Amino acid sequence: MTTGVRVVLVVLYVLLAPLIGALLAGIDRKISARMQRRVGPPVLQPMYDVIKLLKKQVIAVDRSQGFLIVSYMILTIITGCLFFAGVDVLMVFFIMSTSSVFLYLAAVVTGSPMSTMGALRELVQDMAIEPALLFSAVGFYLATGSFEVESIIGEPVSAIAKMPGFFAAFIFVLTIKMRKSPFDTAQSTHAHQELVKGITTEMGAKNLAYFEITEWYETVLMLAVVAMYIINSHPTSIIVAVAVILIVYFLEILIDNTCARVKWKDMLILSWIVTLICAGVNLILLMVI
Repeated sequence: MTTGVRVVLVVLYVLLAPLIGALLAGIDRKISARMQRRVGPPVLQPMYDVIKLLKKQVIAVDRSQGFLIVSYMILTIITGCLFFAGVDVLMVFFIMSTSSVFLYLAAVVTGSPMSTMGALRELVQDMAIEPALLFSAVGFYLATGSFEVESIIGEPVSAIAKMPGFFAAFIFVLTIKMRKSPFDTAQSTHAHQELVKGITTEMGAKNLAYFEITEWYETVLMLAVVAMYIINSHPTSIIVAVAVILIVYFLEILIDNTCARVKWKDMLILSWIVTLICAGVNLILLMVI
């Protein structure tokens, strides 16, 4: 992949990821509404909401919250840029983890009990996700001999052929990362959240808009990681990857609307068990073979 192609992909991610993420969020709402026998909002409603938030006056409990939220957004964008530039996937996952720290601090700095509790649960969610991400990075290296995204997708055979267990573990924690039931413990768009709005309770106006935009960037990035399991040196694999992404996203919506939220302890235990069984067994097989 030439430098020019890398630059184009990075620019496209920066410009198009929030639009794609907003469209996916709108489709999510629409499908969820249909599953609940409602009409639902327009597909572009997430964009309308963010535009409205950006126009509102910022009244923050603590002024440092704005800096922390913007830092969270910038680090997430940088993470996506590095991924689409084809660099080390291990570095991508590490920077992604660092960005979550700023989100935690943005919630804690307000001193609100609801926001602080949501922040603590956010840390637990990160603890549940990290093992699967690290296992995935190691799996990519064992399967392809490289940590770099460009090398992984340039293999003649898709990584998922050697990494079905890693893929299963990643899809499981993807539900946590996308804040879907049954693992929406820190923040949720549904009314069943006993923490009101959880980690975003004290966010409003531009700060909340930045949070939503960052979520869109992150959604596109995580789905791109799903595609990395599928894409290989054959151009037709890109079409297959898009189909897999759509199936995975629909399954996330289906799970979100059919599963009741579990306690944070259950989420942590379940995620680690699934990661150890699926990714662990796959890791042993790769090392043996």
